[in-house]
Amino acid sequence: MFPLSDVSRHLHSRPVVTIALIVANILVFAFELSQPENFILAWSVIPSDIVSGQHWATLLTAMFMHGGFMHIIGNMVFLWVFGPEMEDAVGRTKYLLFYLAGGLVAWAAQIAADPMSMTPNLGASGAIAAVMGAFLVTFPRDRIRTFLFFGIFFTVRLIPAMFLIGIWFVLQLISAGISTEQMGGVAYVAHIGGLIFGAVTGRLLTWSNTADLSPD
Repeated sequence: MFPLSDVSRHLHSRPVVTIALIVANILVFAFELSQPENFILAWSVIPSDIVSGQHWATLLTAMFMHGGFMHIIGNMVFLWVFGPEMEDAVGRTKYLLFYLAGGLVAWAAQIAADPMSMTPNLGASGAIAAVMGAFLVTFPRDRIRTFLFFGIFFTVRLIPAMFLIGIWFVLQLISAGISTEQMGGVAYVAHIGGLIFGAVTGRLLTWSNTADLSPD
């Protein structure tokens, strides 16, 4: 399943912060491509380093780095599908702070799962998972235009957000259960921690904006 767009509502304002985050991620990735491998190692989150009190700045820098083209494309598509509606619902400043906090909580979850790991972690997935968690509790019935593929067969269908994000979350749980190590620097436990954080705090963020949350 690959989300394409939310068809249930229209934005009240341009999603400036979401666009800026996407641009920042793309620019950082482009810069990564011009750098040697040790650049990525230097600015990724390594749990054992964080636990020993070193390289704390990587908790932020790693949020804007990616392990390859498919990694960043997938993340940016998910951010574009779920981010603008949350930005619209909570306001730009609160949304940006929430996004960054979600990324930090996601890294904290990954580090807690394997504090002595020396595997580099990178990607915006944890912060985006937080946005998805907030979307899940705020707009659970929104219909998401989704690309479905089964081998050589594919179609596009409207799927409720609660089902789409729920399936995604289950897949992360399964992947984390198979191995606590990451594939290509993508941390499954960070995804889980980010989504739970978003789901717990998301409704609180929109509490004063309930009149604006009904579909158009």
